[in-house]
Amino acid sequence: MLNITGARRARQQSVDLNITPLIDMVFILLIFFMVTTSFVKETGVEINRPSAATATSKEKASIMIGITGDGRVFMNKNEVDIRAVRAYVERDLAENPDAQVVIVADRDSLTGIAISIMDSCRLAGAKNISLAASLPKE
Repeated sequence: MLNITGARRARQQSVDLNITPLIDMVFILLIFFMVTTSFVKETGVEINRPSAATATSKEKASIMIGITGDGRVFMNKNEVDIRAVRAYVERDLAENPDAQVVIVADRDSLTGIAISIMDSCRLAGAKNISLAASLPKE
């Protein structure tokens, strides 16, 4: 005699697929990429950089300060007062003591403003300060 109930039970059993380990791996990869990603900070304004034949590329510029042709100063896409630059740089250096400061000055900006900002950055404790330039077009 055939065992009909056993055959029915075999067909009715469902296969469970446990996706919990897969979800765990996806979250681990997500956390890994979030931790290792470096975000680029911009000055927040379009600046026409002067060109220099000896310009080199900096990979780890974490504090960017922009100076427009009319003398306005920008940090983190916000316009700041020139007297507040020191406080902003001190705050950023407290978060990352090895941060490099890059001053992106427009070719029409006044040299006095760039010197004042460099002085504020040094007073804030920045050790590596650079002026941004672009390579000359050939």
